[in-house]
Amino acid sequence: MRPLILALGLLASMAMPAAAQAPGVRAEQPWARATAPRQTVGGVYVTLTSPVDDRLLGASSPVAGRGEVHEMTMDGNVMKMRELADGLRLPAGRAVALTPGGLHLMLVGLQQPLVAGQVIPVQLRFEHAPPLDLQVTVAPVGAQGPGGAGRVVAKPGMEHAH
Repeated sequence: MRPLILALGLLASMAMPAAAQAPGVRAEQPWARATAPRQTVGGVYVTLTSPVDDRLLGASSPVAGRGEVHEMTMDGNVMKMRELADGLRLPAGRAVALTPGGLHLMLVGLQQPLVAGQVIPVQLRFEHAPPLDLQVTVAPVGAQGPGGAGRVVAKPGMEHAH
């Protein structure tokens, strides 16, 4: 009987890592602004909520060379933008809004302009959660919000809310 109990204990401990996988991050209303013809960077905005403490590390998209997490701040009368090299902290259960003029994703090295009405794929990378694939709707130049546009597409087998 003792070997059976040891074997069951061993099997249970082997199953633990699968059950301990980090849950997915929820993304709401991903959107971007249209860019000028020769503009090589574009902003992506979205509200992220993680069920556990996590960190947004970056992004990628086939329309750009790379995606970076940025912060805009005012220093006197000068607006400054900088990359958050350590990513963006996502406190458990708290929505973190990436918006124009604040925290945002910067698509760097655009291969073509972002055009209003276009939908672009963007994948977000996190410290713990699985990657999250977004379908980002491009709003007109100067837009301050998504206007209800934008949706999330989860990879098969991953749980992500809209």
